[in-house]
Amino acid sequence: MYTAKGKIQQNELLTEYLPLVRRQALALQVRLPASIELDDLIQAGMVGLLEALGRFDAGQGASFATFASQRIRGAMLDELRSRDWLPRSVRRNARAVDEAVRRLEQRFARPAEEHEIAAELEMELGDYRQLLSDTNCGQLLPFEELVAEGHEQGFDSPQRSTPFAELVEHEQRERLVEAIAALPEREQLLMALYYQEELNLKEIGAVLGVTESRVCQLHSQAVSRLRARLRDQD
Repeated sequence: MYTAKGKIQQNELLTEYLPLVRRQALALQVRLPASIELDDLIQAGMVGLLEALGRFDAGQGASFATFASQRIRGAMLDELRSRDWLPRSVRRNARAVDEAVRRLEQRFARPAEEHEIAAELEMELGDYRQLLSDTNCGQLLPFEELVAEGHEQGFDSPQRSTPFAELVEHEQRERLVEAIAALPEREQLLMALYYQEELNLKEIGAVLGVTESRVCQLHSQAVSRLRARLRDQD
């Protein structure tokens, strides 16, 4: 695997880790909108693998497999972040939903009902649900990407995290767990099915007895609740 000088035999490693790129791309694609092409994820992952080959330092203590896996996934996430997912008007609407949820839940000290959020936004319920679909079905990214920036290790992340970074991440995840526990029961179940069991929207719809589009709306609403609660804790 290494030469006498400790250099990685890059051609051998490239061949060895190509299946890892594809596996990570497939695992990520099933949790993303159908518009995201597998080949695009694989291409981004290959960039991450090549970067890992060029930057890996065995003297740092981490295994190449661990380092490469982080770089591959980070490169795929960077590719997703770089895309202009939503028009500015839709992004403004998403922020408006977050703020409406925050105001209502501060006012009532309980999760806001869907019709209450629509009324707070001065919208009909059907229009509010369409807004939820427009806002979030285009960007069903890994959970940390939706709630806050910086939870996933990106393409330019250091090879090893520092104790401080690990502490911050631990605290963020604890806050996230608390916020999820405060969600309405159906939204808690949806989050568990999507992010823990890794079911797709169709499968979750079958469990909940609703359509895929309704799952997407509920997911968007749950994420707005979480963002509002996490911002209140800052």
